[in-house]
Amino acid sequence: MSKVAVIGAGYVGLTTAACLADLGNVVTVVDIDESKIARLKSNQVPFYEPGLLELVQRNANAERLSFTTSYLDAVPGAEYAIIAVSTPEGEGGEADPVPPLTGDMVSRVLKKRNTQHKASVVSNPEFLREGSAIQDFMHPDRVVVGSHDREAAEKVGKLYAPLDSPILVTPNIYTAEMVKYASNAFLATRISFINEIARISERVGADAKLVAEGMGLDKRIGPYYLDAGIGYGGSCFPKDVAALAAVAEGFDYHPELLHAVMDINRDQRMLVIDKLRECLDELPGRIIGLLGLAFKPNTDDMREAPSIDIAKVLLAAGAEVRAYDPAAIERSRMLVPEVDYLMDAYEVAEGADAIVLITEWNEFRQLDMARVQQLMRRPVIVDGRNIYDPETMRGLGFTYRGIGRE
Repeated sequence: MSKVAVIGAGYVGLTTAACLADLGNVVTVVDIDESKIARLKSNQVPFYEPGLLELVQRNANAERLSFTTSYLDAVPGAEYAIIAVSTPEGEGGEADPVPPLTGDMVSRVLKKRNTQHKASVVSNPEFLREGSAIQDFMHPDRVVVGSHDREAAEKVGKLYAPLDSPILVTPNIYTAEMVKYASNAFLATRISFINEIARISERVGADAKLVAEGMGLDKRIGPYYLDAGIGYGGSCFPKDVAALAAVAEGFDYHPELLHAVMDINRDQRMLVIDKLRECLDELPGRIIGLLGLAFKPNTDDMREAPSIDIAKVLLAAGAEVRAYDPAAIERSRMLVPEVDYLMDAYEVAEGADAIVLITEWNEFRQLDMARVQQLMRRPVIVDGRNIYDPETMRGLGFTYRGIGRE
């Protein structure tokens, strides 16, 4: 059992803290947001993540997990202090703090402000996916730790020993930091690649979904992150690709591939608008329904969500926009208040000229699409995640447009 301080009660910090407590450690979470800490002390969590509320409650009741706004309550006496604060982009795309040299910056701050106590800095990148973060923590593909102090890195690795996962200890902090950014940039590249293939597939008459399936059967490629759609969003891929590109340019290297990945992803969101214009002739006065708002299923996270850009463009074009999401309505309302937020998918469909499927929540796969068709004024559907079968949809009377599968 170890005493751990986790600094930051966001998606990563709170999930990490709750999981480490569940492994038997005594964990204190510190955050300067008083309202967030108050909610946590009341056994509430400030965002939606499957299973997290139960995990927090169980470990808080067992007195392994506590919350505070005071660093003095959390850090003194802790063997580990895990920094899990947000890293927003700067004006040039650079992250704040800046990877992959964040460790050096933290070391400088510690040396400047703490002359009495020595603390080693270790990079321990997380690979948690929102919507499956607890599963990802408890059953990781790998644990990566790196430091200029090998002994400190190995000590951090021991925190994860109960998980029975491969632990990669890198010879310096820079390598561990690069693993994180290179991994996310590669996954983002796969998404942008298949979206470019989808654009080409539409033009030659191929079905991009089957193209991706055929590619994925190749063991050298595999099936993951090859779903054509309206692009990636969230807190990691957009920020990490931009940050890695900014770091490269800071070292006088132009990362052409990374810029192409970002450009394709940005353009992919507007493909939905093009398809709507094609089907409806014009947008002013049309009623457009959005199914899904969060950047992915099983989360209420709206950071870099494609729905934000799509809704704003439609509103600016004079369309009336209505939307439903199982978890993200309140967060979306703060970002795009002009949208009419409704209680279910059928309300969105009633009288609509078109529906755009944005987030592939399971409940949208189970909709009575014949009923949806009857409710709509014009049965047009743009399937931004390719979850519906084109022939089935057209058989029900829809004008159907997928991504790369005309």
